[in-house]
Amino acid sequence: MACICRASGEVVGTFVPVLVYWVYSGICMALASTGKYRLHPRKEAADKNLVSKRRVLLGVLVQQAFHVALSLYFLKAMRKSRSGAAAGDDAVPTSLLALAGQFLLAMLVLDAWQYFLHRYMHANSFLYRYSHSKHHRLVVPYAFGALYYHTPEGLLLNTIGGFVAVVASGMSIRASIFFFSLVAVKNVDIHCGMWIPWHPLNALFGNNGAYHDLHHQTQGGNYNFSQPFFVFWDRILGTHLPYDVKKREEGGFELRAATEA
Repeated sequence: MACICRASGEVVGTFVPVLVYWVYSGICMALASTGKYRLHPRKEAADKNLVSKRRVLLGVLVQQAFHVALSLYFLKAMRKSRSGAAAGDDAVPTSLLALAGQFLLAMLVLDAWQYFLHRYMHANSFLYRYSHSKHHRLVVPYAFGALYYHTPEGLLLNTIGGFVAVVASGMSIRASIFFFSLVAVKNVDIHCGMWIPWHPLNALFGNNGAYHDLHHQTQGGNYNFSQPFFVFWDRILGTHLPYDVKKREEGGFELRAATEA
């Protein structure tokens, strides 16, 4: 019975964030279809994007299949490495404050991991041309395209980066389910192509749909590398490009670099 519970915990830890990704993507796509919060008109998305939604869907599913396999391996390795602990690897911190500290540390580690790798992907012309440019075929990003990467790059940025953050923070497998689910939500959020003024994540994090959307545009390609939570690496290292969002008369919002406002 204990083995079954441990195995089920690993499966839950692997598949729940994937499910959260698609549920939240569906909500965002439904909101975008209303046109009320879009940062780009539909025609602009159709004209500028260099890949079809069908191909993006297939690419994301392939990415997630590899993610699932690697996650199962990592979670089993985590459990095995902690098997000698008296409280077991599913033990939780003694207080919510300790758990919050683990989450914050994991966020900071993941942000650092993704900022420097992401920036290097742009700085290295070979890596950009043959790997990262695939992600930028979505000039006008949308929710479920958040994980549209070349598979090795996506695994390095997201899967491996996520587990480095979890191990560095010391959180349990049970806690990691919630962390990876939050990461899934934030990845979708920054790629949703919308500005939602009332969204609570906009109040909690500086990295949002408008901030990262600007990075996908011509004027922002060398800026706003931070993802998925905070923006302080951009500010510290001079790659921060502020944005200006204005409401369109015909509906939705217009996004521009603040220096052009």
